[in-house]
Amino acid sequence: MKKIFLTVLLSAFVVFASMASGNVSDKLFQVALLQSLMQGEYDGVITVKELKTYGDTGIGTFQSVNGELIALDGEVYQALWDGSVRLASDDETVPFSNVTFFDADLTKKNVNASSINELKKILDSLVEANGKNQFYMAKITGLMSSILVRSELAQEKPYKFLDEALKTDQREFSYENLNGTVVALYCPDYMDGLNSPGWHLHFVSENRKLGGHVLSLAVKDSTLELDIISEFAMIVPARESFNEKNLATDMKKAIEEVENKTK
Repeated sequence: MKKIFLTVLLSAFVVFASMASGNVSDKLFQVALLQSLMQGEYDGVITVKELKTYGDTGIGTFQSVNGELIALDGEVYQALWDGSVRLASDDETVPFSNVTFFDADLTKKNVNASSINELKKILDSLVEANGKNQFYMAKITGLMSSILVRSELAQEKPYKFLDEALKTDQREFSYENLNGTVVALYCPDYMDGLNSPGWHLHFVSENRKLGGHVLSLAVKDSTLELDIISEFAMIVPARESFNEKNLATDMKKAIEEVENKTK
């Protein structure tokens, strides 16, 4: 499987105090672009086995958008269209993902939030305090008083754009008083065009049987851990279908729908 690697030390285009002081934190590794996934680039780029060599915590999806990917504590989980979660096999392939080797730089206990927007405000306050131009991976572990997650049916070729596919193939699952972990990625504004700026949340239950992409939630007495990341690397597929994509197309509206829209 031919691939192209792009490694960017972010100090090349934005100033990071931590790098200036010689303290380079973990690297965020990205598989392909969210914008290429949005345009139907659903074929895998690397295997799950390879992905785990680049990080132990993160989010993403699988070949043909066959469910939501949650990487946690070195394992990769697949939240399927029926709401169930399974351990992904090493030979499963991944068309899009972000992972890092998680190392908590700060911890906040007794976190409570009545909505996803309230949780994002808490997370945003930590971003503002530690630098809005860094990357962040967060883990929120504890009781979800309520949570709404989604997954989707695997797609068949010819692939539709993701926002169109989810109009018919999105499946949603609502739970109450469920323990588990939210894995949340933050990308800064300058990543617009490579990913989606802001927070993107996935969830897996404590028993690793339920999960998906988070659409709404309420968090009670949970622990928030935050990893501050100032190095970035990306791999893109070297294949015709990818090179034919017009990745300058503005996908903001479609991404907003995919991130937040419920049925």
